Amino acid sequence: MFRVARPAVLAVLTCALGACSSEQSVAPAPRSAKDVPDFPNDPSGFVAQIDNPYLHFAQGRVFIYQSQTPDGVETDSVQVTSLTKTILGIAATVVHDKVYLNGSLTEDTFDWYAQDTLGNVWYLGEDSKQIQNGVVVGTEGSWEAGVDTARAGIIMLARPKNGIQYQQEFAAGVAEDNAKVLNLTSNVVVAYGSFTGCLKTEEWSPLEPGAREQKFYKAGVGLLLTVQPKGGGVQEELTTIVN
Repeated sequence: MFRVARPAVLAVLTCALGACSSEQSVAPAPRSAKDVPDFPNDPSGFVAQIDNPYLHFAQGRVFIYQSQTPDGVETDSVQVTSLTKTILGIAATVVHDKVYLNGSLTEDTFDWYAQDTLGNVWYLGEDSKQIQNGVVVGTEGSWEAGVDTARAGIIMLARPKNGIQYQQEFAAGVAEDNAKVLNLTSNVVVAYGSFTGCLKTEEWSPLEPGAREQKFYKAGVGLLLTVQPKGGGVQEELTTIVN
């Protein structure tokens, strides 16, 4: 779920809001398509809970992220609900993602995820609304696997390895995100804490040529930091985990 951040007043990979990262230089080894898992053809290939340690999506858990933009402070609240949505016969977990700018709601999204029996977490779509002054002004980015040829993608591998590249979602002209594992040795400092041995990925979409996002995850914690390596993009860092 690649989201191009607003232009930032801060340089990427400086310690803005206390967030910074460093990593050992590791050349990713080439990986074949055999390293990328196939989408299970039957709902029985999925489990009820999402316990992949790099996402840490326990029911009821809320992750709070913050970034500084030219327009002010943006806060992103990501809540793992107890709700499910049936997609392709799979009971997908509903994650409620709300973005605020200076306290005003600007995006309201329900994301749908499911974990297979091997531990890979699949992204099955989203219902996204853009909001301005309390009014819904758009639904850009909304899609659902199985509708109009849209396909599920991998949001997190069970066993990430350097160099593996995978599609995160596919809805033609709407959502065509890809990701690649860069390393598993990054060091990250955010408001929530300091971490070593973190997973680093890069995301991009052909719908946003030239744009990139790098994300850092810590097993047992979840997503720590999102940055744009080019163009001075916003850094979004983890500040709080509730429950």
